[in-house]
Amino acid sequence: ILTMRTLIALVLLGFIATAMADDWFKECGDLQRLKVKQQWAQAFGQGTGRESFGTSLWRNLFKRAPKATELFKRVNGDNVFSNAFQAHIQRVLGGLDMCISLLDDEGTFNAELSHLASQHADRGIAAENYDIFKAALLDVVPDELGSCFDQDAWSDCFDVISTGIKG
Repeated sequence: ILTMRTLIALVLLGFIATAMADDWFKECGDLQRLKVKQQWAQAFGQGTGRESFGTSLWRNLFKRAPKATELFKRVNGDNVFSNAFQAHIQRVLGGLDMCISLLDDEGTFNAELSHLASQHADRGIAAENYDIFKAALLDVVPDELGSCFDQDAWSDCFDVISTGIKG
């Protein structure tokens, strides 16, 4: 027979376990980081597939925020097919690729985020632009992965990356 204290303790333990499980599923934990790394490798691909992926991502972004092209005048942002903008796409995706690859190497990951934060601060990138990039990314990656895409893992892990870059 359970005493009242034992029953209360069990109920409290149940609440704690539920809260911890919710947090575990709603964060960029070890399993989510590994999943994002694996899914990114598949979605980003290699060779000319990376060019197509990048072009789709930026077209999606500019469709969401047409005025964002003004941020990229230096690299011919009004023409995503131009050589200058294609090179820019690959630089951005190279940085994202590095961040995703380093998700499980905290020290190096934080150093990379610090480097990217200084680059983006110099260019005056507003915080809301990261949300637009995230929305475009979370729209394009599933096109490459199909039903394997884990929206929650991607959302949470991208938030870790963007928060680090925003500073």
